[in-house]
Amino acid sequence: MTAIDMTPIAHIAPSAPPKLPRKPILRLFFGDLVASVLTVTTGFLLILMIPALNWAVLDAVWVTDDPSTCRQRGACWAFIAAKFRFIIFGVYPPDEQWRPLLVMGLVLVMILASLSPKLWGQKLIAAWLLAVAVMLVLMWGGTFGMAPVPTSSWGGLPVTLLLALLSLGLGFPFAVFLALGRRSTLPIPRLLSLLTIELIRGLPLVGLLFVASILLPLLLPAGWSFDKLGRTLAALTVFAAAYLAEVIRGGLQGVPAGQMEAARALGIPGWKAVWHIVLPQALQKVIPPLTNTAIVMVKNTSLVLIVGVFDMLSASRVAATDPMWPAPYVESYVFVALIYFLICFGISNYTRWLEGRVQSRSYR
Repeated sequence: MTAIDMTPIAHIAPSAPPKLPRKPILRLFFGDLVASVLTVTTGFLLILMIPALNWAVLDAVWVTDDPSTCRQRGACWAFIAAKFRFIIFGVYPPDEQWRPLLVMGLVLVMILASLSPKLWGQKLIAAWLLAVAVMLVLMWGGTFGMAPVPTSSWGGLPVTLLLALLSLGLGFPFAVFLALGRRSTLPIPRLLSLLTIELIRGLPLVGLLFVASILLPLLLPAGWSFDKLGRTLAALTVFAAAYLAEVIRGGLQGVPAGQMEAARALGIPGWKAVWHIVLPQALQKVIPPLTNTAIVMVKNTSLVLIVGVFDMLSASRVAATDPMWPAPYVESYVFVALIYFLICFGISNYTRWLEGRVQSRSYR
């Protein structure tokens, strides 16, 4: 029998981790051919932007009482200050513009309340439905002592926000049904979903807007009618549903088939398995393309001007034709582009945070 060595083991102090070598700054920017080309190109573009910086900031006219002297210097931001309410609210009656302002505030409050996934659920959906109903009542009026305002007088940023929110909100349920129908084993639902998705995705949005604006009233039964804003919303909703359906279908394909098989083995009904098991996993997998579709739909609202809907871009275009101010006014389009950028940039950053949170929870 072998004797056990009882000699105590000497304690070894832990050593510090090796330090990563630091790259010099010059090597960081000019380390290889690609980095050198990017550095030189970026520097060249920054040099080219110096005149634009002078035009936009240093030589800009911020306040003026004489519009005729505004063009003697750089950008005329005094024009934006003078036309701010028209660009934001369009042709909405000036005495009633507190109502679309309240609508925009309500949209902001609901978006902020929807950011945390802890608040997601049936109560949040009910709150959104109530909020949308309040928004439409505020915009329409005719009740609670508010003067009625037809949709032809709606315009500006509230119309842009409402078209984007309603088209995505109404299109998402249809997109789920289309995605499930395209993956169905039944031939008729699969064929109908396939034809619907491919037909809509094969047409440009401009064509759909013209179809909704011109042909939809002819296709409806006698006595049925929608105003111009309603027909535009219908076209945007159908367009969003088709593109969202393909995104959701990609997420459904990423969910293992064993999830449904395990649900059936446990006796869970098919619709409950899809709603509580498959669909949540599918949506988590397609957060980036869902974000891209949402951003595209926000920007697509600018196309409604071709069918006569007075959105924010239409308001800025009309404001730039004011004979009291020397034309052309590029500042009007720059201001609208900045608003679109802030909206899309906010959506992109939020979904980046949401995607990181989902991935961190999946690794626990």
